[in-house]
Amino acid sequence: MAALGTCEQPSLSNKKMVIHVTNDTERSDITQGTMNDDDEFDCSQRAQLLRAVVLGANDGLVSIASLMMGVGAVKDDTKSMVLTGIAGLVAGACSMAIGEFVSVYTQKDVELAQRARRVRKNAGHEEETTNQRLKLPNPVQAAIASAFAFTIGGVVPLLAAAFIRRQHTLRLAVVAAAASLALVVLGGVGAVLGRTPMAKSSVRVLIGGWMAMAITFGLTKLI
Repeated sequence: MAALGTCEQPSLSNKKMVIHVTNDTERSDITQGTMNDDDEFDCSQRAQLLRAVVLGANDGLVSIASLMMGVGAVKDDTKSMVLTGIAGLVAGACSMAIGEFVSVYTQKDVELAQRARRVRKNAGHEEETTNQRLKLPNPVQAAIASAFAFTIGGVVPLLAAAFIRRQHTLRLAVVAAAASLALVVLGGVGAVLGRTPMAKSSVRVLIGGWMAMAITFGLTKLI
């Protein structure tokens, strides 16, 4: 009996150790799963804001620089380039804000309708509580971010042209150079925030901006 008791005691201890290890493992898995969910949620929210900011700044920079290059192809005075840039800046910022507001509001309506269908289908309080915890996109925030980013991007070529009064060719070159540098910086910032390759992102943004400016300048000059 003593021998039997001695044999049973380690077995009980081993069972406790197995249970303890299993609980730690499960706790680790749960913690890891929670961290992964949080990371995925954070990336999703960050991607929405990045989309509005990067697209707005890139659109403002390329649009205003292309407009100014197009006007500069047929007129030599600084006033025409600057006034065209200002008009394009105001119109573009308003257009970006309205477009982003409508787009995000439509996305919000679609998500609300989808969640309502899920609640009706499952008829459960748990699903409804989970849906209420998820953050819906903010149309006003996206509109303000897009308009602000468009303005910041569009100011770069405007400032570059405003400081050069007389030399027309030099003014065009400075506008193109300033826009190119800003495009590289914008591509790099977007790559860092989005955790993507910096060189590839910068080159892609730069080539797109060059193409837009060259096409606008060439077509205006031709017409």
